[in-house]
Amino acid sequence: MNLGVRQLAECPLCASRRLRYAFSRDDQRAVRCADCRFLFLNPQPAGALPAPPPSNEVLAEKAQTFLAELARYRGAHGGRMLLLGNLDSPLRPAAEQAGFVVTAAEDATEYADAGFDVCVLWQTLGQRREPTALLKSAHRALKPGGYLAVATPSLDSLPARTLQQEWPAFRAGQLSFFDGQTLQTALFFAGFDQTIVEPARRRMSLGALADYCENTPRALAGGLIRAFVRLAPPALRRAERKVPSSDMLTFCRATVPRAKRVLSIVVPAFNEAASFDELIQAVLAKEIPGLDIEVIVVESNSTDGTREIALRYQNHPRVKLVLEDKPRGKGHAVRTGLAEATGDFVLIQDADLEYDLEDYDALLEPLITGREAFVLGSRHSGSVWKMRQFSGQAGLSAFLNFGHWFFTTLVNVLFGQRLKDPFTMFKVFRRDCLFGLTFECNRFDFDYELLVKLIRKGYRPLELPVNYRSRSFKQGKKVSMIRDPLTWLRALLKLRLAKIDPLSEVEHSRPAAVHEKPSARALAAGGEKAFCI
Repeated sequence: MNLGVRQLAECPLCASRRLRYAFSRDDQRAVRCADCRFLFLNPQPAGALPAPPPSNEVLAEKAQTFLAELARYRGAHGGRMLLLGNLDSPLRPAAEQAGFVVTAAEDATEYADAGFDVCVLWQTLGQRREPTALLKSAHRALKPGGYLAVATPSLDSLPARTLQQEWPAFRAGQLSFFDGQTLQTALFFAGFDQTIVEPARRRMSLGALADYCENTPRALAGGLIRAFVRLAPPALRRAERKVPSSDMLTFCRATVPRAKRVLSIVVPAFNEAASFDELIQAVLAKEIPGLDIEVIVVESNSTDGTREIALRYQNHPRVKLVLEDKPRGKGHAVRTGLAEATGDFVLIQDADLEYDLEDYDALLEPLITGREAFVLGSRHSGSVWKMRQFSGQAGLSAFLNFGHWFFTTLVNVLFGQRLKDPFTMFKVFRRDCLFGLTFECNRFDFDYELLVKLIRKGYRPLELPVNYRSRSFKQGKKVSMIRDPLTWLRALLKLRLAKIDPLSEVEHSRPAAVHEKPSARALAAGGEKAFCI
């Protein structure tokens, strides 16, 4: 249906009006949101854009792969499926063969409250003028806890990053283009959580890869691939192997909408009697427009009276108090707090007074508006590098500042970042970012584990400047000068070599990991991995 050309004044995802020209292809102008980085055609053309039809063989293979990955996420059982988009899709007979009762439709508006078990958007999300509206209508068609499965071209894919503006998906009838982070943001605001994004792969010979690159005459990578294939022996050109495709496969679950978003503040506390009471009173007095607040205090059996102070707040309606039988490290306490968190957003707050609570609003604003999923409160992102300065301990100050520089450089080199303060306590993120990740670090190395696993899952941290007043070891700083740097080195090297595969974590943790929240005891038992939802 021809709806006429439409000029968008704001981003369809985050409503920002800071739209920046990106490039033009085939007389179509693409713009990118300067805040959430969503890419889309603007103006939106009239009617559907022409798209070259893929071969039936390719579509059938994609359909089988898609259903296999869906089974890994939710289990190999059927149910009622609503298939939105191409009514002639080979996914329909494949799904019926897999045990689904399939209803195919152009959109979901007529199926509100129909209670489907699964809704599938297969190669259709980016072709719709209002993709967020399509996601919300899909949510209404599902039963509570129902599953949404999406296959769509990804800007994170190897072909997109390699071929850039020559990427064939830019000619495939798409009006908008997602990467993993923008798609997860759209799903979050449409009422979905427990989201897993996986890069798709398909079988392809070198000859077929060269044919794929024929449509990219100006891309250097495409030219190099074609030249290599021409020189390859015939047997090598015909051999098929699995290669990254242009698509991402995304699976998530429908949640019951809340009347108001919730922020979970996790406060690990051990031997902080001098500051704990003041800190908790300030946190409980804090109000953030549009958010309810729950405070999760994890007290690790202190010896200085911190536990006795914490017990005063155990009946406070906004406080959830967890008492550990012995101290196992800050990382263990934070893991325990994350297991108890029920909010939409999570903020980690130490029990000292080094950081300023007045920075909460600025740190949360990008999450509330949908611009970001993961924010770091950086002590060094402003105009001043806040060096540690301890009175009468110039040598110690210099050593700690050098250590900060060294480990920051190491993180940036190992994981391709440009961070200034990866070790900051202020880590703020959507709770659904944790889904499919396991954590095992117990000490201060957990700060690096949390950061790196979120990065490797696909989230780009935004650093915002915060106020910071460093305390000395005489004032209670607990970092070990020898032990902790060694654990940081070990953790970073292990994280660089480790495989991060959230879908495998979900698959291996079924049924408890998908259908119910694990207990804090199971998540926080010493030495065990913690599966976070």
